Amino acid sequence: FLTLQEVLEDVQPDGALWLRLRYVAPDMTREGRAAMDADFEALCQTQALSYAPHSGQPASEAVISIASAPVEFGTNAPDILQFFEVYRLHGGTCIWEGL
Repeated sequence: FLTLQEVLEDVQPDGALWLRLRYVAPDMTREGRAAMDADFEALCQTQALSYAPHSGQPASEAVISIASAPVEFGTNAPDILQFFEVYRLHGGTCIWEGL
């Protein structure tokens, strides 16, 4: 069960707009992480690409996070499981920026 916690619009020092799409999945486990790759891709394709920023400026990156419980942005919460993926938004598609 996945719910959207919030979407944050984060303007970078170079002026680029990053979207931070933050989700909560209470039943998430560390062992299930590998199975979530398709979920991250689908969230980028269906949510990040269609999101209309308040500023009207197109977003260049989407940081998608899924946590086992709600966490305030920027808060250290070592007891809560969190996974992140970063995508470049270009040409109407999501390009995974993982290493």
